[in-house]
Amino acid sequence: MDIGELLADDGVVLRGGASSKRQALHVVADVAAETLGLTTERVLEALLEREALGSTGLGSGVAVPHARVPGLARVTGVFVRLDTPVAYGSVDDQPVDLMFALFAPPAAGAEHLRALAAVSRALRSSEMRERLRQAHTADAIRALFVRDTAPAAA
Repeated sequence: MDIGELLADDGVVLRGGASSKRQALHVVADVAAETLGLTTERVLEALLEREALGSTGLGSGVAVPHARVPGLARVTGVFVRLDTPVAYGSVDDQPVDLMFALFAPPAAGAEHLRALAAVSRALRSSEMRERLRQAHTADAIRALFVRDTAPAAA
């Protein structure tokens, strides 16, 4: 799965301003709402409902919050890099600064799971995480996901 194709137009944001997990999720919800044509409240509610089931913090400063949201046509993602990592309840108790959020239509079961697996696999790479942290622009981050995660040619 090409992660670059999952990223919404204008769905890559480098910004700070979050001092808690909830605020970080609110930043993600703002970005997603703008790119998906939804309300921030609707997106945040979906993220918080999913987060109540268990933390989406994978460790090594990475979280992959995700939610099913009615009204979407396909699985779509947004990427947010926080300037200051926030406590997130991750499996390793490390604060999070890299957040790749996925949003799926309610009926996109297998597609949603494939997207989660692809994003998680890509963000397990310490080299990829370092490149994401060093990138200076949204375009540079988008290019990393396209270049480093595109399927190999057959």
